[in-house]
Amino acid sequence: MFMLRLAKLRHALLRVTSAVSLFFVSTLAFAEYGFNLQPPVTPIAREILNLHNAIMIVCAVIFVIVFGAMFYAVFAHRKSRGHKASDFDESTKVEIVWTVVPFLILVGMAIPSTATLLKMDDVTESDLTIKITGYQWKWHYEYMDKGVSFFSVLATPRDEIGRPMFSSTGFKAGDAKNANYLLQVDKPLVLPVDQKIRFLVTTNDVLHAWWVPQIGIKKDGIPGFINQMWARIEQPGTYRGQCAELCGKDHGFMPIVLDAVSEQDFNAWLEQEKAMMAAAAAGADREWAKAELLEKGKETYDKVCASCHQPNGQGIAGVFPAIAGSKVATGPLDEHLHLVMAGKPGTAMQAFGPQLDDVALAAVITYQRNAFGNNTGDLVQPSRIKALRK
Repeated sequence: MFMLRLAKLRHALLRVTSAVSLFFVSTLAFAEYGFNLQPPVTPIAREILNLHNAIMIVCAVIFVIVFGAMFYAVFAHRKSRGHKASDFDESTKVEIVWTVVPFLILVGMAIPSTATLLKMDDVTESDLTIKITGYQWKWHYEYMDKGVSFFSVLATPRDEIGRPMFSSTGFKAGDAKNANYLLQVDKPLVLPVDQKIRFLVTTNDVLHAWWVPQIGIKKDGIPGFINQMWARIEQPGTYRGQCAELCGKDHGFMPIVLDAVSEQDFNAWLEQEKAMMAAAAAGADREWAKAELLEKGKETYDKVCASCHQPNGQGIAGVFPAIAGSKVATGPLDEHLHLVMAGKPGTAMQAFGPQLDDVALAAVITYQRNAFGNNTGDLVQPSRIKALRK
């Protein structure tokens, strides 16, 4: 009877183990798991990877020696063999050995680590300087001495955010999120390969951190302070990163996308950006139709306003006020203009005057006053925004 129960128990355990194993195996079949750092594409990133691997080997050897000695001592001197517990006699030689050996190991790891850190801070003889400013929750890039600057904002469609990757019946390939889920932007940072690029990192509001693993860069942005770092990208390609500080509600929606291109393609891109900026500035001097402003306004709202006030304009009760039916969006136009351009100190409402151009500001305010049931009929021309800046 006992043997029969034991056989049933073993059979049940086998079924449970098999089910759990199949679950994890089927999951891994569809998911890519990395067990190391991302492939480096800069000299500094390569040194970081080599340091990581070397120190991991040192740690593994220490682990094997220490736990091997411990397990041997426990096994070989167990009570069942007749050994009796006794006080450990002090030994000066042992004390010296286990003090000197760790010290030498630490020094052996500190010397190459310090050399790498010193290289990371050497920004001299840079070919190009980029100023990076963190905002909640986007990045502003300024190409110093090149006359080009822009904001880079999350481009992952809002209807993808929060979509489950697993259904109640298991994994379904059709349900999978985009391969670059939450790592897409509307405008990537474009940089030339084989040039030493200096990055100046700061922030306009709270702490952010600019982090792109493959180029070996991770630096905090601090309000009122500028940190610097550099990189020389060796391979053309697209490299992705994220804000590495807990910067607020949409911390996870603040990606970084970097496109490394040839010097010729980079120069062509610069000229294209300058032409686009000139066209945007010229757009402030013409009269815009209401339909044009509403279309542009929706695009701007979805990009910079929806994260707080929500795509439907309902906001989040007690946190972010609604646009729909609000006293601001249906009240005096001048007050609405001032709030959007200057912000509201002490709240999460940022000053968008320095962030958006005249056309985008006029469009988004026009959209807010005519969307979500706010049928005020008001229309704001970019020329009015331009006049308010003076």
